Amino acid sequence: MLTAIDAGAQRPNFSYKFYGQIRADVFYNSRANKESADGIVNYYPLDKNPDATGRDLNATSNLGFYTLYSRLGLDVQGPDLKDGAIHTAAKMEIDFRGSSTSYSLARIRHMYLQLGWKRQSLLVGQTWHPFYGDIAPEVLSLDMGAPFQPFSRAPQVRYQAEVGRRVRLTGAALWQTQYTSYGYANSASESLIKQSCTPEFLIGVDYTHGHFTLGAAAEMLSVVPRTQVTSPGGLTYKVDERLTSFSGELHLRYKTQRFAAAAKTVIGSNLTQLSTLGGFGVRPVRNLGSATDEAYTYDLKPLRTSATWASLSYGTRLRATAFGGYYKNLGARSTVSQTYGNGTDIDQMFMAGMNLTYNLPHWKFGVEYTARAADYGQKTSHGRVSQPHRVTNHRAMATTIFLF
Repeated sequence: MLTAIDAGAQRPNFSYKFYGQIRADVFYNSRANKESADGIVNYYPLDKNPDATGRDLNATSNLGFYTLYSRLGLDVQGPDLKDGAIHTAAKMEIDFRGSSTSYSLARIRHMYLQLGWKRQSLLVGQTWHPFYGDIAPEVLSLDMGAPFQPFSRAPQVRYQAEVGRRVRLTGAALWQTQYTSYGYANSASESLIKQSCTPEFLIGVDYTHGHFTLGAAAEMLSVVPRTQVTSPGGLTYKVDERLTSFSGELHLRYKTQRFAAAAKTVIGSNLTQLSTLGGFGVRPVRNLGSATDEAYTYDLKPLRTSATWASLSYGTRLRATAFGGYYKNLGARSTVSQTYGNGTDIDQMFMAGMNLTYNLPHWKFGVEYTARAADYGQKTSHGRVSQPHRVTNHRAMATTIFLF
């Protein structure tokens, strides 16, 4: 293997940089949660689930210890095109989370090629969704602040242009693979965007001056949750249903060598492909069957949400961070008979926490505490939630990272 790498590295006009990390995480939760990757990625506490005597089945603590988010990457600088006018580059990065319930398998994190010329660039491949962007809370947990912070890596074609010295414009068309929209089964599936034959479209702008960055972005998503419906009597009908939604985000950051303050707010509309809460509601508009064997086609209404986070960090070798977040279910614009998605029975949610890291060259040691409180209740005719009650999870974690 080393011989092959050495031979490739000698190719003229190519340069290679290998990098990676070995990461070990141990964490404790005070109750059961909506999570992925065996709990490494934590989203929100599950609602109360009483047993036959009234005791809460979800009020059970759990502990985990994993190294799945160790990773390995390769940056490539390729030969210039058109007599040096166009620069070429590529990135490949994997971790070992796997997918679904198969863990400790290699998984693509970033995989893209990039062309750059005259303060412009074109990226084709998989990397961070622009709503995640360059600004995220400085948390140790691998959820990176989701569902308050949009979190997704997506296949995309992205064009960026710098206007002057301080303004950057972004336009992108995105697809879904590892992070997908929720459908009628209240679970994520790639079929929604595949059936739509329409990518997600996004535009954004960032302004940077000194240590300060301010930016905004807007996106449009159009998906098809289903193409057929089966009646209780077993008859199947073709349906034409499409769900189109629009969302926007605003972010800012002030950062120096020692201090960083950052915040982001998102007005979302069916943004479940970004690890956020929400989804869509339905309203029957036509009975395709009969009075005794009903099979309806639906008018689809996106559920609107608001999510905001903020963080403050200070220090270099010893660095402390405090962070918080707030989420609110804003419901649908009109009445709906049923809702589907992620956390649609949550009215609002709060997050507060802090961490402390000790940083050395190539090493990071950290501890973190986070509390998340979710207000569950009864769904209303507009997709909102009434009569809420609160459940809270307390999470403590420690991590060790060796970077190379």
